Amino acid sequence: MSKSVERVRQAAHAAGLEIEIRQMADSTHTAEDAAIQCGVTVAQIVKSLIFQGTDTQQLYLFLVSGPRQLDLAKAARLTGETLHRADPKHIRKETGFAIGGVSPLGHLIDIKAYADETLMQFDVVWAAAGGTNFVFPAEPHALAKAAKAEIADITG
Repeated sequence: MSKSVERVRQAAHAAGLEIEIRQMADSTHTAEDAAIQCGVTVAQIVKSLIFQGTDTQQLYLFLVSGPRQLDLAKAARLTGETLHRADPKHIRKETGFAIGGVSPLGHLIDIKAYADETLMQFDVVWAAAGGTNFVFPAEPHALAKAAKAEIADITG
C-alpha cells in the first residue's frame, strides 16, 4: 500500500472516522469510473477538487458530488477571493496526492475544506483514498466532520 493511502487511513483514524479502504480492480480516476467500480450512483461519488486563491495562493478543497460542478462564484464568496484550478504538480507537492487520487483526508498541509450540501442526502458516499484505484465509503456528515469541511451550497 502506498504512503498516501496509508496517510489517508491514519488521518481517518485520528479524526475518529473508521474506514475500510478498498482497492478496485479497474480505474476510479473519474466519478463515472468510480461509481461503476463501487456499484453506486455517480451522485454518491465525492470528487475532491483543489482550487487556488488568486490573491493569497492558498489552496482550498471542495468535496463535490460526482455529477455536479463547483460554482466558482459561490466558492469565491466562501473563500473571500477569486479561485482558479491549481496546477497538478503544485497540488501533489503541497497535498501529497496526485490528481485522480486526491482524498478528503490526509493532506500534507492544513487545507480549508468545503463539502457540497447535496452529498448529505445519502446514507453512504465514496471518496478517493490517496491512489487512483483506492476508495472508501463513509457517511457524508461524518466524512465532512473528519475533513473539517464546512457544508455549503457550492455547486451549480
